Amino acid sequence: MNLNRVKMDSNFFIVPPAQNEPILSYAPGTQERMELENAIDCMNNSVAEIPMIIGGKEVRTSNKVDIFPPHNRHHKIGFYHRGGKEHLEHAIEAALAAKDKWEAMSWQSRASIFLKAANLIAGPYRYRMNAATMVGQSKNPFQSEIDAVAELIDFFRFNVRYMTEIMDIQPESNAKNWNRTEQRPLEGFVLAITPFNFTSIGGNLPTAPAMMGNTVVWKPAERQIYSAKLIMDILMEAGLPDGVINLVYVSGKDTSDVCFNHRDFAGVHFTGSTGVFQDIWKTIGGNIHKYKSYPRIVGETGGKNFVVMHHSARPSQVATAITRGGFEFQGQKCSAASRVYIPKSCWKEIYNEIKCDLDAMKMGVPDNFGNFVNAVIDEKAFDNIVGFIERAWKNTANEIIFGGTYDKTVGFFIEPTVILTTDPHSETMEEEIFGPVVTIYLYDDDKFEETLHLVNNTSMYALTGAILSKDREAIDLAMHILKHAAGNFYINDKPTGAVVGQQPFGGGRGSGTNDKAGSAINLLRWASPRSIKENFLPDNSFKYPFLGE
Repeated sequence: MNLNRVKMDSNFFIVPPAQNEPILSYAPGTQERMELENAIDCMNNSVAEIPMIIGGKEVRTSNKVDIFPPHNRHHKIGFYHRGGKEHLEHAIEAALAAKDKWEAMSWQSRASIFLKAANLIAGPYRYRMNAATMVGQSKNPFQSEIDAVAELIDFFRFNVRYMTEIMDIQPESNAKNWNRTEQRPLEGFVLAITPFNFTSIGGNLPTAPAMMGNTVVWKPAERQIYSAKLIMDILMEAGLPDGVINLVYVSGKDTSDVCFNHRDFAGVHFTGSTGVFQDIWKTIGGNIHKYKSYPRIVGETGGKNFVVMHHSARPSQVATAITRGGFEFQGQKCSAASRVYIPKSCWKEIYNEIKCDLDAMKMGVPDNFGNFVNAVIDEKAFDNIVGFIERAWKNTANEIIFGGTYDKTVGFFIEPTVILTTDPHSETMEEEIFGPVVTIYLYDDDKFEETLHLVNNTSMYALTGAILSKDREAIDLAMHILKHAAGNFYINDKPTGAVVGQQPFGGGRGSGTNDKAGSAINLLRWASPRSIKENFLPDNSFKYPFLGE
């Protein structure tokens, strides 16, 4: 059966094939580089006004909050209109008002809106989407391209394919009975709470439920509002009806007070910190008697992601997994490499390889395409990361062998920092930092299996991890012992860079519900199936044959 064939009325339709969006290079002299530089200049030299979008209408308030790039904290690029509880209530009302028509729309028509949005991002909005992410979130061109453009496009296109496959899954029937499954949206509204670090996640969390027929209240992280509004503009241009997704800039407390106390709250799609997600779960549990139905709780949270080297691995590949995995986007990825385990016999070579990488790695503003590392997101994050570094300096078990310097005079810059520790349970080996800090522990070569158990038992998180080895038995052993230590497990690669359609993303333990963004698993969470049996020859009597004399 062709899973892309679906029946609507008397015709068959085949949705466009889902393929990963090609990633542009932005190499010197290319047309895309010039286009991106122009878009960045335009944003750097203008001040954007960013209203909320509720019921398809722009909403402004008297509470205007200025926006500054993380790498240039004194240069205003825009301001947004902050809302309050009344705006959340209006957003919920708009979502509920739009629900019947959106739910009644054929899922093929809903799909076409997101397919059009994908093409708008791939085409006329590509450079603006990248520029907004680079300027607003301090990403270099490659990190922005793989996130704000390629991954967001992939989410839209592959989710359409997964929705097609879900709708095609039907039960067995016979000549007398026709059995079928209808995938209904949830009753009520869905709340999407999105993070600052991935523009694509900001776009996926509200649209995945919407694609399945739900209406949504979307609360983006404050530091991603600049690019979130552009996503909303694109969705509206693609034909998203008013009220299907409502974009509000409100506090977490107001969101909790209003949304989690509402009778029609149907679910939350969340990416953020573990602590916040646990508080959300607790609040929902305490309010469970208030809701029309049991809310769906879907979340991806923190990580303390590992890299384990077996002595058979190539040092240059391990070093690359560390420097790319740990320092791309300043380590502000849920999947970033943070704790590393190296055999003592390999350390000298690994040290030299890391030194070579870091000596060549430049830090500065994303406007300069020669910079690999940019600024961390804001002063709160800067101070938190610096706190880890300063405490590491004071710990006699630690030695900061690379980096360790920082400055927030102009922007929030922290040098890529590598800590060598003799204590596998030191703070920076166990606590999530969410910044450009990697801690390395050296183990005895003959204690590989023991070290794998150490890796498994060290952290409350289980998001990503990597094993690098040329020895297949060592890989298989790591796969077995670390079975529950990472929802995304990498063999001979860095623990970052999951691609939609290839590596559905999510983790367990303290890292979330593992509902795998970018897969049918996630979309199923936003549907409520109804089983339908149609009997063509109903029985006329209660009597079964066994009752006969």
